[in-house]
Amino acid sequence: MGLEFTPEQDMLKSELLRLMKRFDDRYWREKDEKWEFPQEFFEALAENEYFGITIPEEYGGAGLGLVEGCIVVEEITRAGAGFNGSQAVHTNIFGIEPVIKYGTEDQKQKFLGPIARGECMMAVAITEPDAGFDTLNISTRAVKEGNGYILNGRKTFISRFKESKTVLIVTRTTPLAEVSKKTLGISLFVAETDDPAFEAHRIKFAGRHSVPSYDLSIDNLYVPEENLIGEEGRGFYHLLNVLNPERISVAAECVGLGRLAVEKAVDYAKERVVFGRPIGMNQAIQFPLAEAHMKLEAARMMTYHAARLYDEGKPCGEEANTAKYLAAEAAYRATETAVQTMGGYGYAMEQNVERYWREARLTLIAPISQEMILNYIGSRVLELPRSY
Repeated sequence: MGLEFTPEQDMLKSELLRLMKRFDDRYWREKDEKWEFPQEFFEALAENEYFGITIPEEYGGAGLGLVEGCIVVEEITRAGAGFNGSQAVHTNIFGIEPVIKYGTEDQKQKFLGPIARGECMMAVAITEPDAGFDTLNISTRAVKEGNGYILNGRKTFISRFKESKTVLIVTRTTPLAEVSKKTLGISLFVAETDDPAFEAHRIKFAGRHSVPSYDLSIDNLYVPEENLIGEEGRGFYHLLNVLNPERISVAAECVGLGRLAVEKAVDYAKERVVFGRPIGMNQAIQFPLAEAHMKLEAARMMTYHAARLYDEGKPCGEEANTAKYLAAEAAYRATETAVQTMGGYGYAMEQNVERYWREARLTLIAPISQEMILNYIGSRVLELPRSY
């Protein structure tokens, strides 16, 4: 379970790091302060063909695996971009797994090629104000009408909606009360985001200011039946098969963010002199940084172990959830330690680490909370009785 990479993977990383030098700390700090999407960064990645890494070659992608995708997002984050960089381009790097796995040939040609070329993005609309993580209880409905469907409902925390050309919407085509099994009756659709049936309002978060999230209302949206992804009524199962790569990729981003914070803090601790000695000589400074480093290395090992299992087509639910849990915990503790190490300077915006700290807090909540992962490990791995 080592972290040895192939020469091709090492080259992927080194070439990306050369590109990332064009975007320094000031660039990312200004984007965060202005709440601006990093369009120049997006275009640079598109120009250098970093998008569509996991999209098959026949649809314009690189046809590589989750391991390569994780390398890219970890290094983007670690190079100074933080989540404002990696999560701004997340879906283009990994593609849209439901379309890759369950889309028709026409759908793959239509939706995947433009994503791989960096011409557009696709947002994903799952969560709702009243359902939260309980996807089976979503209320957004899609009703068959002629050669299409009429969608109505509300979604929330939808990242990059206005910045995307299309959106994958999770709906109920059969009400929960009318299905024989509650996991049935959910369907997936792709729609154009500029449709007037959408009304989107930005939600301002404490961190990740360059990656907008929206509260979304859907009022009589017409979607042609050719935009149904996979089988009607079995969308929940389609989603289950693609949750693991999301958790693994977020874990890679967390590791990158934590490593960035520790590196900044270590550099400061070597240079900052108080009472005639570098503060890094003091065990009260040195030990927390050493602990943060070790926890990040453990999380990194699990992340790439999970990614390799996924690429090999092996079960990886336990590993994916464990990676996300460990990486989110390690990233938050690392960024908190970095702030504490730098004291007042760590809390100052111009030193950047307070931004990493704000960003890291998000992954203790999303895309799945730490508590829900503990539920999964407790009931699915340890086979304890379910608590919900």
